[in-house]
Amino acid sequence: MTRWLALFALTLVAGPSPAAEPFFFQPKDRVVFLGDSITEQYQYSTDIELYLTTRYPQGGMLFLNAGIGGDTANGGAGRFQEHVLSDKPTKVTINFGMNDAGYGNFNPASNKVFVEKTDAMLAAAKKAGVQVAVVSPNAVDRRLNPGFKNYVETQKQYYAPLAESAKKFGFPYADQYAVTRAAVEAMEKDDPKAAKAKPYYDGFHTSPPGGLLMAHAILTQLHAPADVSSAEVSAKTGAAKGTGAKVTDVVASAGGVAFTRLDDALPLPVQKDWLSMLPYTNNLDDLNRYTLTVTDLADGDYAVRIDGTEVTAATAAALAKGVNLGNLTAGPLFEQGNKVLQAINAKNNVVKDRFFGVTRANIPEWLKDVGEPRKQEERAKRLAVIENAQADVYKLAQPVAHKFEVVKK
Repeated sequence: MTRWLALFALTLVAGPSPAAEPFFFQPKDRVVFLGDSITEQYQYSTDIELYLTTRYPQGGMLFLNAGIGGDTANGGAGRFQEHVLSDKPTKVTINFGMNDAGYGNFNPASNKVFVEKTDAMLAAAKKAGVQVAVVSPNAVDRRLNPGFKNYVETQKQYYAPLAESAKKFGFPYADQYAVTRAAVEAMEKDDPKAAKAKPYYDGFHTSPPGGLLMAHAILTQLHAPADVSSAEVSAKTGAAKGTGAKVTDVVASAGGVAFTRLDDALPLPVQKDWLSMLPYTNNLDDLNRYTLTVTDLADGDYAVRIDGTEVTAATAAALAKGVNLGNLTAGPLFEQGNKVLQAINAKNNVVKDRFFGVTRANIPEWLKDVGEPRKQEERAKRLAVIENAQADVYKLAQPVAHKFEVVKK
């Protein structure tokens, strides 16, 4: 077993879930995100992809997006074979319900159709041997749209059957609605006019902070591991140990300690426009723990440098307890992760062009004998381009060794 796979096995055991349930996503997965315009926005889906790529840089996963604005479970069921199963995924997330519920009062007849069509997709996935994460939509933000005052209650009733549907087919359920509603209700108290914490542009379509809010809700409920890696060093003896990290070349001195750290994974590159969401996502402590512990330091304040760049400062007492460097917004770790994000965005431009320009192309009946084979040929051709771009993303995600210095200020 490789060092990375050993880490992966460890995180499955030591992840944040009390029941130690396995993480839904696994190495070599082919993932399709299915949903409406909120999925088509490539925000929460991109953030999930970024987490999976940086956390498992040897994972070899492939990510596709099949979100269509205005769509419903009825539309998703009708296109499930062509838009999802035809790409041979191993994992699918299904996120419908925002449009289905109609933005008004609860409609039992509409809800019946929603459940039936969701079950139809789950049955088709089960038959094809594909695992599905059933996801309830995000709760709307009443601060930005007073008309949503009652709709947030409609959502609760409308999405309630999803848990039973998931259970019936043996699939996990991520109740994003409940998690995001609790977060938005906290924002209503802290920031009633949405001056700072604004996860949705219009109360339901995600802004970049909302993408993080959604991704965090989905990943944590699917039992994503919290820990990236950890390193512990004694400034007195030079003794060092790491979990998911190799610590070498330790030089201890009266003024601090220096060492080289090579991790098995990268922390998420926390974007500056995510910062307003950190209080409502547990400060990412359950998703992005990249810790450094330095013991036996003399009392005082210390600078933490990575490759010569100061990334944070901490007291000796804080360093002895361990500090989380996962949420840095600058420095070598952030810069590498941000390059991964930029490459993911570039790759997803190709994914989107393939989906809307080829997969969704309508061929007239009289031309299908010629047009349909040509369409499938073009889909395969563009998929190969996506796969090459995905491989390039993983090249950028490979961890490199960094020189750490903890120096008294």
